[in-house]
Amino acid sequence: MKTIAYQGEPGAYSEAASRNFFGHDITLSPSFTFEIVFNKVKSGAADYGVVPVENSLYGSVFETYDLLRNYSVKITGELYLQINHYLMAIKKYKPEELKKIYSHPQALGQCSKMLKDLKNTKILPVYDTAGAAKLLSEQKEEYVAAIASKAAAEEYGLKIISANIQNNAENYTRFLIISKKRSETELPEKGVKTSLCFELQSMPGSLFRALSVFALRDIDLSKIESRPIPHKSFEYIFYIDLMGNLSDTKVKNAINHLKEISKNVQIFGSYQTGKTFRS
Repeated sequence: MKTIAYQGEPGAYSEAASRNFFGHDITLSPSFTFEIVFNKVKSGAADYGVVPVENSLYGSVFETYDLLRNYSVKITGELYLQINHYLMAIKKYKPEELKKIYSHPQALGQCSKMLKDLKNTKILPVYDTAGAAKLLSEQKEEYVAAIASKAAAEEYGLKIISANIQNNAENYTRFLIISKKRSETELPEKGVKTSLCFELQSMPGSLFRALSVFALRDIDLSKIESRPIPHKSFEYIFYIDLMGNLSDTKVKNAINHLKEISKNVQIFGSYQTGKTFRS
């Protein structure tokens, strides 16, 4: 069976993403941090990793972008998971009775409207949503809650106080599937995405020139993200997702053109556009 590494404890949203993408005939490898997931993939301890890269309400997961570049792994797939957050505790308290709430910073941000109404409640970030539920089940603190998935509540025997507490029902997280090597699965003619990053030369209009290599060839860019380069103040790496396959002639020509005007280009791979699932 394939071994799939993901960040978090059993009951994490990344676990649900892993099962939705690969099915249930897999071995799951929970990991404390995103970097451990990348290390497992790089070392061969896991066949694939599943990592979040952006959320429709809270934005990008910057750590994932940085690790993609540093570990030189390949992206072989993606999926979108609708995220429904639940408030849970060891007993059915009223929300206004709670003294503390634990969860991952992303989940806390996605539930900020509900949390603002709890004036006397301490909001405490932890490493993982399911980890917050696990911590609560172990410590059995009174008048303390966690924000996590319904699966986490079931996994750790917690009572659900409130359901679907995210700011907006249209709350989706995009997950990437990473591997040491490119996917051996033949990609369809349409619905293929390619991800890469590049560092620009320091000259006027360099970003315009870089993006023009795609615009001139009618290549659609579905995502662009910039990240600062460590040890280079106010210089940036740009990450893009484009619609097209690395084997397409116009995509090849665009990337070759980009290489001519950039300091370096790092290609993460081509993969089929992801399907959407419910958590």
